[in-house]
Amino acid sequence: MSSNSVPQSNSSSEIDDHKLLKMVDLMVHHRNLPELFVAIAGQLSGVAEDEIINFSLYDPSRNVMRLHVLEGNDLARPPIEVPVADSPSGIAWQTQRPLVVPDVNAETRFPSVVNLLRNKGIRSYCALPLTTAGKRLGALGLGSPRVSAYSEESLRSLRKVTELVALAVENALTREALQQETERLQVLLEVNATLMINRDLEKLFPEISRFLRRVIGHDYASVAVYDEAAQALSLYPLDSPLTQGLLETDATLPVKETPAGQALLEGEIRIFSREDLVALRSSFVSQMLEQGIQSLCCIPLVTRKGTLGTLNLASKEHNAFLGQDLDFLKQVVGQVAVALDNAHAYREIAELKNKLTKEKVYLEDEIRSERNFEEIVGESAALKQVLNEARTVAPSDATVLILGETGTGKELIARAIHRMSSRNNASFIKLNCAAIPTGLLESELFGHEKGAFTGAVSRKIGRLELADKGTLFLDEVGEIPLEMQPKLLRVLEDHEFERLGSTHTIRVNLRLIAATNRDLPQSIGSRQFRSDLYYRLSVFPIRMPELRERKRDIPLLVRYFVQDFARRMKKRIETIPTETMNTLVNWTWPGNVRELENMIERSVILSQGLILTVPLGELRLAAQNSHHDGSLESVRRENIVRVLRETGGMLAGPRGAAARLGLKRTTLYSRIKKMGISREEYENQQRDKEQGN
Repeated sequence: MSSNSVPQSNSSSEIDDHKLLKMVDLMVHHRNLPELFVAIAGQLSGVAEDEIINFSLYDPSRNVMRLHVLEGNDLARPPIEVPVADSPSGIAWQTQRPLVVPDVNAETRFPSVVNLLRNKGIRSYCALPLTTAGKRLGALGLGSPRVSAYSEESLRSLRKVTELVALAVENALTREALQQETERLQVLLEVNATLMINRDLEKLFPEISRFLRRVIGHDYASVAVYDEAAQALSLYPLDSPLTQGLLETDATLPVKETPAGQALLEGEIRIFSREDLVALRSSFVSQMLEQGIQSLCCIPLVTRKGTLGTLNLASKEHNAFLGQDLDFLKQVVGQVAVALDNAHAYREIAELKNKLTKEKVYLEDEIRSERNFEEIVGESAALKQVLNEARTVAPSDATVLILGETGTGKELIARAIHRMSSRNNASFIKLNCAAIPTGLLESELFGHEKGAFTGAVSRKIGRLELADKGTLFLDEVGEIPLEMQPKLLRVLEDHEFERLGSTHTIRVNLRLIAATNRDLPQSIGSRQFRSDLYYRLSVFPIRMPELRERKRDIPLLVRYFVQDFARRMKKRIETIPTETMNTLVNWTWPGNVRELENMIERSVILSQGLILTVPLGELRLAAQNSHHDGSLESVRRENIVRVLRETGGMLAGPRGAAARLGLKRTTLYSRIKKMGISREEYENQQRDKEQGN
């Protein structure tokens, strides 16, 4: 049947000028396209015998006719998509001439449309082009239950209608476009204003979700952040209907195994149909397919610094991401990329600030420590030998192992070596291996990534990384667990390591100084310390002499500590009795310089005048009682028992034990309780003494 043959019929009523004016007035007041279609259909059904009235608009993005079918008093949603060549409206739009189907039952060219018409009881059909001076919009379709219902005369009358309908549709489309453009510009302004002020990713992602819901329909959304070192994408699901069904937590996926990875590598937007997704054979994509996803859109997040990752949208609709919505989405994604870049920069700055803060803390600790040792005090031959060794090794980058008892000043010598080295302008980072629980020592030394273990809520910079370009001092190195020693050996030999939870290798340039009071060769024999690590640490060993080996230095140290503590406590002490000094020189000092320092500090507290008052009774009692272990704590306990015995157990008052010991009553009570001194202990001793007299 020729589309140009127009059967003659007078069945359709002509539309007079009054009815046309009424239609024009009605069309002007309907700015919404669906409402306009319904209103036009109502007017046409009132002046003609048509059973079906529909509207087809051409979609250039898909090259199809979008058929809007009227059902009752409303339009069916969504519109039906029909290829241009497979519908009467498409031919009418393409040829710009009316197409009439006199008998639907005899028509063979448009099977899908013909079946629809037959089901509605339509016998003849007419499609007229909707065209304005500026644009070809689509077609108006009319259907009648009678054969050959559309004559040349009725078509002439209908052409007047289609001219008005075309103008009304064009106006409605223009209004919708302007309104949509205004809304989208407003959204872009809001996106820019909101995303730019959210520098925290945890706050940024919910804002991205909120704006995406306003911009384009979707069932699933995520941001994939690219990790170049790991060649992987970290997937962060956004708030969307299928988020919980797909990923409940963040996931890391290989770049080459994901649709997002393809978009990232190609640097272009990728649209995936269901068939494309099936062909990928990815476990994550399989989850998407199980949830009913039919189309996926992956858009690269590109900034001047490069591609950060992708924004991913998925829908249960076929071909959901085409047309002008996608163009607008590109603009939003551009702002998302900038916001994500800013958030990353903010995180890097925060981490650098945190690192600098930690370095500042270490430097402050160093200053506080050096207040106790503004200079190395002593003139003994043993000390001079240590200083000469330190001066010799300092200019090199050789690893130094400082040996000696607790309290001999190993850290002081380590700091002196650092200050005399070429690294003196960089950080001196210290770590006491015995002061940190075994489970945390590895994290403290090497650092860790977020999620490396339970409780690792953020990335941590380890001491090795903090000491880069400077010196790392490992005190009590003999306490490092056996399983961690190979990792430390690798740092010494290759100058590289990985944070816990990371595969990225970090190179460092540092000098290691270690110290221990343990007999490491003995630990090697008992398989508690690796021999290869020991030999690597002891490139240049320095042994610190015990204080009892440098008695000549004790008077110098006593005067130094007295002056230092007196200045801090704003006291004036001018005299140290000879008897006091002799007693101090002859004491064995099992705690070495640290024990001497603590004793002088307490003595300055007890001193009320210009003469230093030292509790020599503690030292004498310790010397007399051979059964006791010689520690300062044991001496103090014996002294407290003696004073309690002499005061009859009285704690408070001017003649009480607290006053005689130079302590507060509450402090003395706490020490009695801590040391386990019972009333019977000093009362029995007093009774035995009285009976002996």
